[in-house]
Order: sequence, then structure tokens, then C-alpha cells
Amino acid sequence: MIVFFRSLSILWIFCRYRLDQLSEQKLPLALRMLCSCFPKKNYSRGERLRLALETLGPIFIKFGQLLSTRPDLVPHDIVAELNHLQDNVPPFSPALFKAIVEQSLDDPIEEVFSKFNEQPLASASIAQVHTATLQNGQKVVVKVIRPEIEKTITKDIALLRWVAKRAEQWLSEGKRLRPVEIVEDYSRTIFDELDLQREAANASQLRRNFEHSPLLYVPEIIWQYSNKNMLVMERIYGIPVANIDELVAQKTNMKKLAERGVEIFFTQVFEHNFFHADMHPGNIFVSRENPQAPQYIAVDMAIVGSLSREDQFYLARNLLAMFRRDYRQVAELHIQSGWVPNTTRIDEFEAAVRTVCEPIFQKPLAEISFGHVLISLFQTAQRFNMEVQPQLVLLQKTLLNIEGLGRQLYPELDLWETAHPYLERWIKNRFHPKTLLTEFKRYAPEWMEKLPQVPATIFNNLDTFEKIGKLAPHIQQAANDYQQAKQSQGRRTKLTYTAILLGIAAILSSSPQTLAHLSGLPLLPIGLGMTAIACWLLR
Repeated sequence: MIVFFRSLSILWIFCRYRLDQLSEQKLPLALRMLCSCFPKKNYSRGERLRLALETLGPIFIKFGQLLSTRPDLVPHDIVAELNHLQDNVPPFSPALFKAIVEQSLDDPIEEVFSKFNEQPLASASIAQVHTATLQNGQKVVVKVIRPEIEKTITKDIALLRWVAKRAEQWLSEGKRLRPVEIVEDYSRTIFDELDLQREAANASQLRRNFEHSPLLYVPEIIWQYSNKNMLVMERIYGIPVANIDELVAQKTNMKKLAERGVEIFFTQVFEHNFFHADMHPGNIFVSRENPQAPQYIAVDMAIVGSLSREDQFYLARNLLAMFRRDYRQVAELHIQSGWVPNTTRIDEFEAAVRTVCEPIFQKPLAEISFGHVLISLFQTAQRFNMEVQPQLVLLQKTLLNIEGLGRQLYPELDLWETAHPYLERWIKNRFHPKTLLTEFKRYAPEWMEKLPQVPATIFNNLDTFEKIGKLAPHIQQAANDYQQAKQSQGRRTKLTYTAILLGIAAILSSSPQTLAHLSGLPLLPIGLGMTAIACWLLR
């Protein structure tokens, strides 16, 4: 019922804002007739889409935020409107904000803050932020979750699950794309955003990773007043990264700014294995200090990501192989990682990867549409039955944000030339003796703990194999008896073989010595299997 009513709500909003006028394709007749019942309002197409997304709620607002970073895929007039979704969602009342804060603090707001601004600093899809001053004079920002937002998200996730299940059942590519698994991953991610203590912990980790770094500054969390429902953080003063005119006015080195953005991304993904996965322009600022060596400032660490060591290694080697135009290795790595079936013909896959990747090299970023490259790769994925990797979805989203940000800051940036030496260095350092020694120190206590058990485990396994070998003639004899029973179809032979099976089952169940020798074998399934065969013979 939740899905049904939410579907009706979405349909009503679609018609209310006449989103049918955004599509050049002819929509179904029933939908066109329904939309015609609603009056046409004097909105631009960008305003129609923005207002509809705002009305639909946080999941759809986040989708609009992603679209706003893609001027290569979305018309400029729509991008201009969707930019308002970054931190300009209609706020809820200051009185309600204060009530939530006081409930979280269990104290009157005046006892904690000497000043509190009732006008919000930012109003986003999930939370709202106000500025304040602590009693000790420190300037901070206070963030709380929008009231009743969890109910809306629950309805939207239920609808997405329903759509994903139908897609998996009905679409030819449904199972390969694994939509249900992706929705479940997204569900966990967005519900994690509702826990502000988790966000605070993420911010502390990211701050520690970039402590004293000239690349990125992360504000300090005021843990004394932060909890699951409220976050208090050091207030920062920077230029929103999307304010290009202001950055140019202070003579910011835009080339260096763009290059540092790429370096931050690769440092987070490969060195720290802990990356900010919501890097849309509303969450990124630029310090006003030292414009010739600009430093980024990051906020809103609700969504972070990390990769397994295997995916991290394969991803780095794949990127390096593409930079070197070694498409054979790209194909081999995809098969080794399990991203494509091991039955894939390497030469065919190599040729397909070459077709997609060759045009993107030795061109400035302004001439490369990573969005179009992704479309080509998706077509390649369809051809070679490549499965969607849910663990890489957050990384893919972050890559899209990074590219959109790079386009706005310095369109001439050669993303590949900037990233190539970094990855070469990372691969080299991964196998450096110091790195190997660090890994040894990390896992040595666990290895030493298990070392005394290794000889006994080896001898026990050898003893088990020996006992299994001694049972082999009996198993073979049982098989021969079964074959005779099958050929003669005589009742007496069947009963004899059944007795043998039940006898073996009884021995396995009752003999402690046998159980000790076969301790590593699945005895319960063996016994059940023997019983099932016996019942079939006695039918």
C-alpha cells in the first residue's frame, strides 16, 4: 500500500508541474490526457524540474544535485536551476529547529549558545544548518535532521525496491544490472545520513587523514554537543567552489585548484581508502588564504566510501593500463577480477575497450565527456555480460562529481595527465619494502597467534585424508551393490543395499572414532542423503 500511494503522489506531482513538456518523445496517450487536466503554469523547463524534485523529497533532490554537475549531459538552463538544490531547499521553521536542538541537548538553548541565528545558513535535502556562538566565544554551525524526513525516505525506498524487483524480473538486462542490490546499498547509505553521530565520526577520520595537509581542511567536531540527532562543528569561512567569479576576483590559481582536486580524490581512494562520497559543489569550499596555493574545505561527510584491497588494486592497475593504452591488460584484469565472466574472449574484449578508451587520451578535459565514455562502456558491458559492481557505485558517483567540478574550475585540465604519475607512484609504493614491512607488522600478531596450531592442523588433515582413503573401497563396494540393485530391480537386493546405507549412517552417527576422523566432513547432509536414497529404494 505504501508503494501504491507513493506512486500516485509521484504521478500527481509529474502532472502538476507538467513534466510531460520536458520530453521530446511522445508519451503514452493516457499520461498525456491526464497531464492535460492540469493548467500550464508560467515556469521555465528548469523551474518545472527543480520544483518537482523539491516536492518529491530528499532522494529526488539528490538526483537533481548530481544532474546539476553535468553540463555536458544536461542543458545549461536546467543546470542553472538545479544548482539551487545544492543548499537552497526551502527551510523548516526556526521554532521547530530550536525545539529539536533543546531536546537533543536536554538544556535550554541559551545555556549552551551565547548567540543563535534563527535564519538558516543552509537548508539541504536531509538536514538544516544554523550558525551559533558557544559560551566560550567559538563560532560554530549547528545541524539537525529535517523532522519527519525518515517517513518520506522509507516510502521512497519501498517504491524503489518495488521498481527494482520488477526491473529484475521483466528486463532482459535486469539480473545483470542487479538493481535490487543497488537499491539496498543506496538504502543503507541514505539511512546512514540520518545518524549525525556517524557523520561526525566520518568527519573526524577525514580530518585526521588530512591533518596539516595543504590540500584539504576539515572542520573540527565539537563532540561535547554532538550526538545522533544534532551535530555541532567549527564554522568555516570560504568561497563556495561554484562561485567562479569570486574565485577569479581573488586571483585564485584555477589550474592548481583543479589539479589539487584530482590529487585529493586519488589520495582518498588509494592512500587512505576512505573517500568523501558526496562531493557536489554545495559541500566544497575554497579557503580565502593563499589564492596561489589554494586549499579546499570539505563539509557534510555523511556519505563516505572505501574499497576492498582487491578492488582497490585492480582499479589502480586498470586505470594505469588505460593510461598506457595497454588494452590487453585491461581485458585480462577485468577477467581476473571477476568483473566479466572468465569465458570472455580476451581479444574481443580488448578491441571493445580500445574503441571506448582511445579517443579520450591527449585531449583537454573540455573536449572529453566522461558521461559519453560511461555510456560507451555500458554498451560494452551489455555485450560482454559485465555485472554491475555495487561496491563501486559510490566511487562511480564521486567520479562524476569530480569531473563536473573540474569542468567548472578549469576546463583545460588534462585529467589523465594529472592522475597518471600519481597512480604510477602508488603502485610502486605498494610493493616498496617499507610498505611490506608495515603490512607484516600489522598482521604479525595474528599470524604468531595461529602459528602453533599449524603443525597439528596439517597432521590432522593428513590423518583425515588417510581415513577417507581407507573408506574408499567400502564406498566403491556400496556403489557396485547399488548398480546390481538397479539392474535386477529385485526387492531383496534393494533391501540389502538399503541396510548397507543405513548401517553406514548408523556408524557415522554412533562411532566416536569415526566422528573424530571425519570431523571436517558435513556428516548431517551425508546422513540425510543416505536416508533419502534408502526411502527411494523402499518405495
